Amino acid sequence: MANIPSAQLLIPSIKSRHEVIEQIYAQKIRLGLRWTDVAAQIGFSKEWTTAACLGQMQMNAEEADKLVNIFQLPPIAKLWLQTAPSKGSTVLPADPLLYRFNEVLSVYGPALKELIHEEFGDGIMSAIDFKVDVQREEDAERGDRVKIVWSGKFLPYTRF
Repeated sequence: MANIPSAQLLIPSIKSRHEVIEQIYAQKIRLGLRWTDVAAQIGFSKEWTTAACLGQMQMNAEEADKLVNIFQLPPIAKLWLQTAPSKGSTVLPADPLLYRFNEVLSVYGPALKELIHEEFGDGIMSAIDFKVDVQREEDAERGDRVKIVWSGKFLPYTRF
């Protein structure tokens, strides 16, 4: 809290993580930024950076400073960016793209679970020790495709 005037801490202009996210969106549009550009300036993947900007990741002071500067946010936003979020706390999304992810897991989830168990044994794929990569896959015949690669550490269930 060293670089934030005490008056701003007493009467903060931002009262929640959600308000920080709204300001990030507004500034992204106003400044004409792309998530890939923000990620390059912060030094993390576009996937992690975007999740952090949408309130799903906790940043350290240095990362939060960079984000506050990039988006020209009030200094108090730095504190919200450093708080631990309630990850995945939103309700089932109505947005068509996000809903498709739920649909994919509803249709293919049981099969993926079976294949993971067959390959690794009884356990789970970590969403903590996890990476995701989003790419465009050009397909002149059928139209461009979205390629998403998930990579999570396998965590076996323990017997006790």
